[in-house]
Amino acid sequence: MRMAAAAAASSSGSFFILRGAYATATATAASLKASPRTAFSLFSPHRLRLSPTPSLSRRSVSYVRATGNEEDAAKAAAATADSGASTIFDKIINKEIPSTIVYEDDKVLAFRDVNPQAPVHVLVIPKLRDGLTQLGKAEERHGNILGRLMCAAKIVAEKEGILDGFRVVINNGPGACQSVYHLHLHVLGGRQMKWPPG
Repeated sequence: MRMAAAAAASSSGSFFILRGAYATATATAASLKASPRTAFSLFSPHRLRLSPTPSLSRRSVSYVRATGNEEDAAKAAAATADSGASTIFDKIINKEIPSTIVYEDDKVLAFRDVNPQAPVHVLVIPKLRDGLTQLGKAEERHGNILGRLMCAAKIVAEKEGILDGFRVVINNGPGACQSVYHLHLHVLGGRQMKWPPG
């Protein structure tokens, strides 16, 4: 599937609609030469989202569901999971793609998801992948970074004012619809969570 981009003007600024497969997302972003004010929907190839410029409240953004199939997108991403190829997260770590950073230290980076599923939706990632494409690949040697990721999730919740109620989610493999094979935690909050999830 090819990445399609369209722009529509509104009184509050320009909006970009990006959809398509993850495999072409990074190439498209590079060809667009995006400015830091532009928010991209690159993380979820199975969704279509209007991404407002950062001057708009992140809590008032609406979502549009694309006709793509979430499960098929996850299976496509899994096909190249262990190739060692650079991911979109590597490009964010290297500041090649703009992101809104919420927290950063020497080992961990946390930034806003461009396709939020809650008023607060932040991704927490290790800066060095070290074989951690998914939680199912974790080994005992990864214990320190896994602990750092959880501590960073707590710091993010505190900074975002959701410490009284938040959820941490890790999607593992195509059965859980993992779409980027660089271990990442989703910190979600700002609304009442339901049970059971998913």
